Amino acid sequence: MYELNDLLILLNSSQAIISIETHEELRAVDLIKRCSVNIAKPVMKWSITSGIVDAASGVPAFNLMPMGATQNPKVEADAKQALREIASSRTPSVYILLDFHPYLDDPFVIRTVKEIAQNHLKNGHHLIFVSPELNLPNDFSRLSAKFKISLPDRSALRKLVLAELKIWKIRNTDKRFHANRKSIHLLVNNLIGLTVSESQRLIRNAIYDDDAISSDDLEKVQKAKYELIGQDGVLSFEFETANFAQVGGLTNLKNWLAVRRDVFLPTEDARGLDIPKGILLVGVQGCGKSLAARAVAGAWNVPLLRLDFGTLYNKFFGETEKNMRKAIELAEVMSPCVLWIDEIEKGISTGDFDSGTSQRLLATLLTWMAENKKPVFIVATANNIDALPPELIRKGRLDEVFFVDLPSEETLGEIYSIHLNKREIGISSIDLSELAKRSQGFSGSEVEQVVVSAMYQALALKQDLAIEHLLNEIENTRPLSIVMAEQISLLQKWASGRTVMAH
Repeated sequence: MYELNDLLILLNSSQAIISIETHEELRAVDLIKRCSVNIAKPVMKWSITSGIVDAASGVPAFNLMPMGATQNPKVEADAKQALREIASSRTPSVYILLDFHPYLDDPFVIRTVKEIAQNHLKNGHHLIFVSPELNLPNDFSRLSAKFKISLPDRSALRKLVLAELKIWKIRNTDKRFHANRKSIHLLVNNLIGLTVSESQRLIRNAIYDDDAISSDDLEKVQKAKYELIGQDGVLSFEFETANFAQVGGLTNLKNWLAVRRDVFLPTEDARGLDIPKGILLVGVQGCGKSLAARAVAGAWNVPLLRLDFGTLYNKFFGETEKNMRKAIELAEVMSPCVLWIDEIEKGISTGDFDSGTSQRLLATLLTWMAENKKPVFIVATANNIDALPPELIRKGRLDEVFFVDLPSEETLGEIYSIHLNKREIGISSIDLSELAKRSQGFSGSEVEQVVVSAMYQALALKQDLAIEHLLNEIENTRPLSIVMAEQISLLQKWASGRTVMAH
């Protein structure tokens, strides 16, 4: 309803040129046709395949051609000829020009469109350009207006889901559909940012695939959504997430995230609360920062997008910042989602070695972080805290800074249990406490490598894995806490009193 009123305002205010950039061509054309009654003007439609036709009936509009002209549809479909016919027509009309953008760099086309617009008060014509990609020439800047086809909100998406469910039930009276309010709510959340037609297609796929709306369907919807809109490669969709059962320790971080889950995924009880912005995880390498990022997405049942600064940088001036804006727009469309920025210090370290590109990139990111209202939860990880600018760390940009330290003896036992169970190795005969005691100073990744190496050793000896194999690998390992003891000690001293301990 609001879209119809907004478009009518543009038409009634004598706006000669209107551009609509959308993939929903049919919806745009239908909206324009609904305006014809109110403005008392016929609506014509042009495309390269059919020429100028009546938008309602599809009948070729030969009557628009000059007296004595040949009624040749092939000639009429030519863009230049179509503009000549529009310019010569004395019947005030609305002309929808579909996929006209390839012709907008032609001097004749530009001049003809400009003259039609300048003579609007005489001819009463409106030119409406509809295309999925549309950049009007600067010549039209003072003569044109942009109109945006809004994407469906949660309420509209829920109606689409319920409508498709109703159709399924009519067609399958002898079957039972498996879904609940929570699964429908999550499906709706994952459809945010898609058009009506795209949403309907994904809803049907989810419903008819297995006669249910399940977690598997949600994952498929997330992947399909990314494939529809993530064509630029500035963000990567991480298909494999995790859950906190796969993460040892990090108790404080887990509790912090659990409290904010229902606020990030809107519920009736959470109304009025600010959406969580994100967290920064700093700490010792190999202690689970990246795994924690994956676990947030898995626990919250939202897509995980990874921002790699290497894909953003471009040798041409301004292109790097443009790529950052594309990445941000994609994250907003994919929301609710987790945006994982791994080793953020490598992409935005402030220095003069890159002609200021890093500073401009940082400014773009900081502005968005401060102003963003979409449910995009940032999980940024960093190993070198000295390279991070203070304006990134302050409250308001991110909610909290967590320090991921070397795991405690208790946590090391959990980590050994996780990795042994993951590889289907029985732990009843393995003393986890002894392994943990002998592994003090090890990171989570080093514990995993101990398990993997011990399995290789047992296989080579044609033996079942035993605690002796694990202890032998522990003795042969020099953990990072020894190799880089001074740097880790400085990092721990910096984090004390400045950050929240994740464990």
